[in-house]
Amino acid sequence: MSTYNRNKWVTIPNILSCIRLLLVPLFVLTYLKSTEPIHYYYAALLLLISGLTDLLDGWIARKYQQISEVGKLLDPLADKITQAAIIFCLLTRYEWMWSIILLFVAKELFMGICNLVLLRRGTKLDGAKWYGKLSTAVFYICMFFLIAFPTIATSQASLLISITAFFLSLSFILYGKIFIQMYQATKR
Repeated sequence: MSTYNRNKWVTIPNILSCIRLLLVPLFVLTYLKSTEPIHYYYAALLLLISGLTDLLDGWIARKYQQISEVGKLLDPLADKITQAAIIFCLLTRYEWMWSIILLFVAKELFMGICNLVLLRRGTKLDGAKWYGKLSTAVFYICMFFLIAFPTIATSQASLLISITAFFLSLSFILYGKIFIQMYQATKR
């Protein structure tokens, strides 16, 4: 019988991930109720705080050996919930966000299913790859500008959405390649 060990999951990185999860409804409410530019700045500030806690939790976890199984679940969960909230909020303002929704959902479903298949075969993808991290960084930067500057020109908004879509697609393709290689290796 396993015993409960609070120290294994109550770590600074895990607390930061929980804070990120708590920031999601606050961000959504702030963004959706925004009517003046200052309100959008508040929403962007919440997103910036969320991004900083994301950077900090990973750095602290690695530097102080506070990597935990709970953290391996919480961190990506907080990332995906935050990203989904951003996408759906921005869909209320920019109709081309549907392309990001399609890519995001397809990529996450694909990766989730592939991870389950690989787990059943006794292996798993261990951690995010550089292109996943780059895609996430580009996503947050582009979405930050769309949130902070609601009066941005349509052409500039379309460019930011296109850049995000390109990096999401690139990440999707490169992760797909890795999953296929890992799957084929487990067949041998």
